Order: sequence, then C-alpha cells, then structure tokens
Amino acid sequence: MKRVIVILLAAAALMAGCSTLDERQRQWIFQPSDRSWYGGTMAAEGMPDVWIDYTSQLTGEPVRLHGLWAEHDNFHQRPDAPVLLYLHGARFNVVGSAFRVRRMEELGFSVLSIDYRGFGKSTAQLPSESLAAEDAQAAWDWLARTYPDRPRYIFGHSLGGAIAIELAARVNDEAGTMVEGTFTSIPDVVRAFKWGWLPLSPFITQRFEAVRRVKDVGSPLLVVHGSNDRLIKPELGQRLFEAATGRKAFVLVEGGSHHNTNSVGQPQYRAAIAELFGLSALSDLAEPVEAVLR
Repeated sequence: MKRVIVILLAAAALMAGCSTLDERQRQWIFQPSDRSWYGGTMAAEGMPDVWIDYTSQLTGEPVRLHGLWAEHDNFHQRPDAPVLLYLHGARFNVVGSAFRVRRMEELGFSVLSIDYRGFGKSTAQLPSESLAAEDAQAAWDWLARTYPDRPRYIFGHSLGGAIAIELAARVNDEAGTMVEGTFTSIPDVVRAFKWGWLPLSPFITQRFEAVRRVKDVGSPLLVVHGSNDRLIKPELGQRLFEAATGRKAFVLVEGGSHHNTNSVGQPQYRAAIAELFGLSALSDLAEPVEAVLR
C-alpha cells in the first residue's frame, strides 16, 4: 500500500482529468482481485458459499456479492450465540482472509465474510469508498434478515476497518464493532510515509475518513493494533480510538504485524471482547489484557 498510495498517487496527482485520477486511486487503494493464497484456501475449506443479491441505489444496477459462512459449534445450542460481519482489506479476496475469519470463529462468533464488488466472485465492478459502503450495508441487512434474534457484531481489518466504522456509524442495531490495523484516514496514512511531505491531500478522492465517522458509532468499539505494524502505524490506531466518544477499548498487541496481529493477540482479543462486550462465555482461557478501556 505504501508504494500504491504514495508513489503512484503522487504521479497521478500531476495528471489532468479528475475522473481518471479517481479511477486510478480506486484501483490502487483497493487492488481488487481474485487473489488468495494457499493458507487462506485451506482455512476456507468447509465454509459454505453465501450469495447476496440486491439493486444498487448508487448505480441502479443489480449486484451480486459472494460471501463465506463460518458457523461456530455452539450456534444451534445457544440462541444468543453472536454473529459477526467480517470486512476484509485490500488486495486479497474473501478466501485470502479466511484464516482471520477462523480466528474470530474460535472466539465464539459465527462469521459472514463478504467480497466487495470487484473482488473474487462478486460483481465485476471497480470498487470505491461509496460502493464498498453500500456492499457492507447490503451484507449487514442480509445478516439482520437471516438472524434477526442474534446479537450482531461488525469487524474490519485494515481498509475494511474504515468500511466497518462507516457501517457502524450508519446502523443502530449492532451489538459491537471491532477494527484491527485500521487508520484515521487515507490522507493520514500518506502523511505517515517517507514522502508524506508531498501536498497530496487535495488530490485524494478516496479518503476513508474514519476519524470523522467514529464519533457516530453507537456501539462499544474495540480498536486493536500490532506494535510492529509497518504498513499502518499504531499511532493511527491510537488516534482513531481517541476520537471515539462511546464505550471503547484499545489493545496494542506486542509483536503483532499488519498481517498476524489477529493470531498473535488471540488471548488479548478474548479478554477484551469479554470485558467490553460482556460476552463472558468467550472468556475461557483468556489471559490478562493491557487495554485502555472506558
């Protein structure tokens, strides 16, 4: 993302034509693809497909989203077992995030993970900030219709965290929101890089200003970041947490990178989820967690 957002965006800023600039930013920020990796493919085994069809209010065209469903063992035994919408980041499709989905399943959630338009088997269309937000809303509506009596949570990783914040700011029926390796805004990410002194902010159309939307999140918010995240610096996660106004917790996972914090910090996740969301059944095997909670 560093090369994508900084070097290419700097070159694009010199180009004439706002439409072309916007399209290139959408391509570079999302990097939509059908790419996965072997570990993700293995983790996705046994997850049935989910298809969500709706008509886009933004384009007027039919949309088909592809998702995967990971059902926890306790789902049918406990009527209050939680369900979670997982929103992935850039580059890899939903299968590529299946290992993180399994981690959330281990924490007690049954998980719906979806591909935005342009990713995997979903409708082939260049994604954008507004289109991804609409796709997330459609997936949330599907989850609400399918499991109306279950407590429903939102989770987003990296770019998906900004999409998760936007969704949580729009809806009022989520039980909790979690983001990992997430930033305050794309302009802030750019400024955190070596070339951040370049005056690029006015040219950024895909801004993902989660820092402005997080104050409108009505549910408890868990912000998790790895101390060794070299892509999205922990300071940005801390600032996002500080901008939230509701009940919230910040967990810094020592040694966690942008890609493995969910795994390295599993005990901390378990403890923070139990404390913040009151999911005491998830607290088994939890270890003490150093979290800022208020």
